[in-house]
Amino acid sequence: MPLVLFVAEVGGSVIGFIEVGLRSHADGCDTSRPAGFVEGWYVHPSYQRGGVGRALMTTAEEWARAQGAREIASDTWIDNEPSQKAHEALGFEVVDRCVNYRKAL
Repeated sequence: MPLVLFVAEVGGSVIGFIEVGLRSHADGCDTSRPAGFVEGWYVHPSYQRGGVGRALMTTAEEWARAQGAREIASDTWIDNEPSQKAHEALGFEVVDRCVNYRKAL
């Protein structure tokens, strides 16, 4: 599946990025077709809340749509409230919660 990286720059310095690809399936999405998936998304703190993240996400959505995706998905850590708020502000909805386990052997 394809994967691309888009960056935001100011004065030749990278201030943010979004990595987006296609997945054969994503939680909460139609299982009959691939979905866009945000693998990574970051904006330097001094540029947050200024539209950079939104512009990166818009670019990712346009790319996924051009690949034939009808949905885009993402994930974040349960304790990362700023990321959750950013996703929700851009129209994402929570579709699942997960608890991961490990056990030393």
